[in-house]
Amino acid sequence: MCAQQNLSNNAVTKRRIHLFTADLSPVLTSLVSQQLFQEDEGRGMAALGGLGVKVGRPNKRTRQHRLSDSSEGKIKLSFFVAVIGVTLTILGMGTEFWVELSQPKHFRNNQTCEMAHYGLWKSCVRTLWVSDIDPERESCGPVELHGESNCTYFKFYTSGENGVIFKKTTDKGLHIAAAMLALFSLFMMIMGSVCITMSLSKSVLFFLKPATVCFVLSGLLVFLSLIVFHQSVLSFLASDHSIPLHHEMSWSVACVGSAGAILIFAGVLFLLLSLPFSPLDKCFRQQSESNA
Repeated sequence: MCAQQNLSNNAVTKRRIHLFTADLSPVLTSLVSQQLFQEDEGRGMAALGGLGVKVGRPNKRTRQHRLSDSSEGKIKLSFFVAVIGVTLTILGMGTEFWVELSQPKHFRNNQTCEMAHYGLWKSCVRTLWVSDIDPERESCGPVELHGESNCTYFKFYTSGENGVIFKKTTDKGLHIAAAMLALFSLFMMIMGSVCITMSLSKSVLFFLKPATVCFVLSGLLVFLSLIVFHQSVLSFLASDHSIPLHHEMSWSVACVGSAGAILIFAGVLFLLLSLPFSPLDKCFRQQSESNA
């Protein structure tokens, strides 16, 4: 009897253990699977961290608007306009045809006459044949005629000596100021070009705003340089009256003046492109709503 009772007790105990294990197995399975999932996720995070990938929630502050194909095309077109202005500025700054000074063609009472032209860095005196000049023209010139030319660089950039042309003395203070303004405008053009290049390479609109400031400021500096240079010419003509001279601004000034207008126009274009909305579309939308 005792042996049978022990056997029955063992059977009941085994059954209870089986039932407890059966009830516990879903819980254990869930815990084990959750632990394995967390370990796999941790390994994946570590692998991404080792590759230099930042894992985490996206930061709204770091989100930037990417350029669309149409916006990128508009920026490139506006940049082409700015490049034209930069090219004209360099052409005008590097040439010595800012102003032409002409003596009366019969001032020397011989077969030749003299005229001069100069720019920011260099002056040239040309000797022309009177027979080649238009009979209706009273002064010597124009500068396109064939003749002997003698060109020298201004020495007030190196030794500080004033330039003397036809017994008239240049105002080196105003002349140097005009040259420095022109160089500073060129520096601003370079900075604006760097901003546009970064905007296109990074595909962001942020760099368009500093580019706008650079190009507009460069255009204003170009016009200011022309004004200062014109004042230096007037001061040059008033320094001596022994030789009558006819003066006129030449094609280099036309290049620089056109460049200033083009640079300001390009800056305005970049400003419009940097806005989050199109002013033209907004105006047309309001007009259509008012008509409706």
